[in-house]
Amino acid sequence: MKNLHNRFAVNTIVMAAIFLLSITQVLRAQSLYKLTPGKDVNVKVLGSSNVHDWTMTSTGIVSQGEFKVEGDQLKSLTAFSFTVDAKSLKSEHDGMDTRTYKAINADKFPKIIYKLTSATISPAQKGKFLIKATGDLTISGATQTITLNVTATVNADNSITCTGSEKLKLTDYKIQPPSFMLGAMKVANDLTIQYNLIYKQ
Repeated sequence: MKNLHNRFAVNTIVMAAIFLLSITQVLRAQSLYKLTPGKDVNVKVLGSSNVHDWTMTSTGIVSQGEFKVEGDQLKSLTAFSFTVDAKSLKSEHDGMDTRTYKAINADKFPKIIYKLTSATISPAQKGKFLIKATGDLTISGATQTITLNVTATVNADNSITCTGSEKLKLTDYKIQPPSFMLGAMKVANDLTIQYNLIYKQ
């Protein structure tokens, strides 16, 4: 009876160890990655007008996501989000920045926010993957569901670089394209959002 009891105790310990090991492997595989600040990490807004093209760039970004990585393979992405401070977007002209902040009502809605709802991942080439990330993008208090086509690269140091671009219309977010200089310069309705984001554990 004593031997049976001891054998049961050993089996219980072994099963518990296997369970803990399995949980540890899952936790290692599915990890929280945070955006790493740097000069190459940014979001750009590209637009045009009847006078010239223009670009606004932001490095004021907060972002994180749950990436599942096995070796050099990206398996899944969940619970992803990024937030951009609206007034961190800067062009080469202070006057344009001020008018842009007014047009998007940055005082009332200081954050541009994207939250993931679902993602599918497919291999593109060695170490690179295409993520179709569907989520809600909120600008100036208006929210639209969009799908981002993200190219993700699993780097040798286990960081993940995400790049891509997306076309938007200002009016989709209830923003009227602004005009300057008494209407002499009119901003086009179409924008392109470009991003280069690097994530680390």
